[in-house]
Amino acid sequence: MEPVTVDTVAQVGQISLWHLVMQASWPVFLVMLGLALASVWGWAIIIEKFFAMRRMNAANDRFEQSFWSGQSLEDLYLALGNRNSIGLAAIFMAAMREWKRSQEAAMRAGFHGVQRRIEKVMDVQIQKEMHDVESRLLFLATTGSAAPFIGLFGTVWGIMVSFQAIANSQNTNLAVVAPGIAEALFATAIGLLAAIPATIFYNMYTADAGKIGARLENFADEFSAIISRQLDERV
Repeated sequence: MEPVTVDTVAQVGQISLWHLVMQASWPVFLVMLGLALASVWGWAIIIEKFFAMRRMNAANDRFEQSFWSGQSLEDLYLALGNRNSIGLAAIFMAAMREWKRSQEAAMRAGFHGVQRRIEKVMDVQIQKEMHDVESRLLFLATTGSAAPFIGLFGTVWGIMVSFQAIANSQNTNLAVVAPGIAEALFATAIGLLAAIPATIFYNMYTADAGKIGARLENFADEFSAIISRQLDERV
């Protein structure tokens, strides 16, 4: 890839986006390529998280409707047994599995410690669920904060190329200066193109993840209270 010179871009009218990319110096080309790939991957994460958040909220709504419908915990456990549970259902299933494993031992040694183990199991499951919810959001945060500065590097390099073209030609004609400046601005534009949606959706999904986390924690507290009441009845 050849640096921009007077001979390669003698006419301003020939400058196009494709021309800027192909005639850019290697550092700026690598900046553009990296930012373009970051933008594509960022949009893939944004789209995937959009459907993942909707799926999680819908699954939580369905589970809460079933949980508070009045059916027994055992019936609900059996109904969910063969499903790939997420969110509230996954926490419920983890707690019920621990409850069933602890029942036999509790009958022999008493119920002390059973609730504590169930609460621990629910806490671990909440962490697993939140890890899935928040996965790859760090990439959006990194892209949102770093992409403008990477684009700025391309901008600085493009301006340096412009000054070099002026020095080599000893001419301040627009045809000499414009390619390097256009190259610099295009690198900045790609950086902003990657950073702006990444920042917006990172903030939005972080807020959504916080709401989901609070919902999981609230359910764990409510279910822990139910387990506590049932244990007190058996003592």
